[in-house]
Amino acid sequence: MAFRTDLAVEALENMEKAADEQQVRQTDRDLEGFSVREVDILSEHAARDIGKPRGRYLTLELAALMRREEDAFPRACRALGTLLAELLPETAAQRPILVTGLGNRMITPDAIGPQAIDHVIATRHLVEHEPDIFSSWRAVSAIAPGVLGQTGVETGEVVQGVLDRIKPAAVLAVDALAAGRLSRLLRTVQLADTGITPGAGVGNARSALNEETLGIPVIAIGVPTVVDGATLAHEISAQLGEPQCEALEDLSRPVMITTRDIDREVADISRMIGYAINMALHPHLTVSDIDLYLS
Repeated sequence: MAFRTDLAVEALENMEKAADEQQVRQTDRDLEGFSVREVDILSEHAARDIGKPRGRYLTLELAALMRREEDAFPRACRALGTLLAELLPETAAQRPILVTGLGNRMITPDAIGPQAIDHVIATRHLVEHEPDIFSSWRAVSAIAPGVLGQTGVETGEVVQGVLDRIKPAAVLAVDALAAGRLSRLLRTVQLADTGITPGAGVGNARSALNEETLGIPVIAIGVPTVVDGATLAHEISAQLGEPQCEALEDLSRPVMITTRDIDREVADISRMIGYAINMALHPHLTVSDIDLYLS
């Protein structure tokens, strides 16, 4: 079976042969004490081999945040904010931005997007109506469009309708992803300039949100919250020499696996993402400032 993951770093790790350095570039760095791996897929041929669209992927490892190390939260916010600012196109400088939180708030592993939106400071109305006070702020709109089963409207249709009205320079789309390995659940944030396909992480892919479909740049912010049971069974079986094991065969049925502390971990990382978005779009803000504005 195919190794299923939404993470570019895992897709590369699972390739049978090493990626051509002329077609895929990988670099590592440290930011605010967190490790960052950048994967640049440079050709359509490499994109087909890896199974990810051509573009730039930044993966921030957040184990220290989930261990609640001292000062980990503000450092993680600054690190993610810095990476987001790198991916925002130069043409979007100081222009309006739409932040959309994808997913179902009622299903915890799928609630990353809607919960992150709760921590984003919406400023479009303030910039328009109080320009003397908010002239130094960027106009930001934030929506959580829900899912088709709740609204009867495709996410892409909701987003397109908002775009037609507010005409932002770019979209930041926050969503839950699927990882291939348990060790990366809620310990990793992947940023990509390739857009995102809502529902893909749980095998219910909808229309893609990307520059091709929306007509403006779409920056995806994704956090793996589940592992596909069949992928996990395949990995365990392969590492054990492919034994015949009924328990592993049971995992091959459609099932998603997540962590025991999913409620707390989703709440923690969603807050961090919301704060990082604020800091990327309004560089003058600190964590204390955001606490004040959101209180």
